Amino acid sequence: QTIEAVIEVPKWSFVKWRSDGTIDFVSFIPCPYNYGSVPGSLAEDGDPLDVLVLGPKLPKGRRGRYPVIGVVKFLDAGAEDNKVICTQPSKYRPTVLDINTLAALFTAYASFKTVLNACRRKKGRTAFKGIELDVTSDLRHASALSHR
Repeated sequence: QTIEAVIEVPKWSFVKWRSDGTIDFVSFIPCPYNYGSVPGSLAEDGDPLDVLVLGPKLPKGRRGRYPVIGVVKFLDAGAEDNKVICTQPSKYRPTVLDINTLAALFTAYASFKTVLNACRRKKGRTAFKGIELDVTSDLRHASALSHR
């Protein structure tokens, strides 16, 4: 399965942009993957569906179709805010390290967003709830083996 997405935050960028072009926040660490959204979609949090594209850096504004390998399950201020995990077609084969890095990052990100939401007076629980890999993904088996 593939999904169409537009890259809003290129890999290693510090600035998190909203889909309307305004700045959401400036991070103290760079984003270790390309971050974007699905045009014309609407997630439960009221924003377009978030997409993480693993692999080499892509330019801001790049629109393309990306193979889906899983989902980061995330709760932001009480609303589901899941992120679709994709790869770049024919250019990058994700590793177990990529998935473990995403898990570690989103664990820390949940803490950061809890503080940010408190500053923004947003109520509701914020938490990283895990990663679900596509059953057709090679990583599902490899990841299960690495956690034994």
